[in-house]
Amino acid sequence: MFDNGWKVRDLRRLRGEHLGFIFKSHNLIPFLNAHENVLVSLQINGVTGPRASGITQGLLDYFGVGQRHRHLPEQLSGGERQRVAIARALVYAPQVILADEPTAALDTERGASVMALFRQIAREKGSAVICVTHDQRMIEGFDHLYHVSDGPVTDGRADRDS
Repeated sequence: MFDNGWKVRDLRRLRGEHLGFIFKSHNLIPFLNAHENVLVSLQINGVTGPRASGITQGLLDYFGVGQRHRHLPEQLSGGERQRVAIARALVYAPQVILADEPTAALDTERGASVMALFRQIAREKGSAVICVTHDQRMIEGFDHLYHVSDGPVTDGRADRDS
């Protein structure tokens, strides 16, 4: 089966292993607990057992929701749900991270921690982080900034240099 010349299984693999999506709304699976919501990303791509569980728990711990791993999304706060969603997106340390307002539901400290992790992954893994945000506090340390204002795109370096 093909989709615009690509084999569908190749597209799935590309999305699953090389792209990390973080949405403004967490998009967690409501009937899976926090651990299972992250674990499912690994299982879909063939990583199972103790290794998958360890990776999952490590990420949940890093984001401060490890103790809530058995809770369903409806039992988590908005910030906790977003941190689980971020853990799920980063499970493979993807080559490209696409993030739409990833820190909107987080307090300033946790938001800064998430952005620091994005920068770390970008530098260590050579990943690209494409992040949409309205929160100016979250953009420090990124190599390139672009601003969109009512349509036109401008290079954000001029804003930082002034």
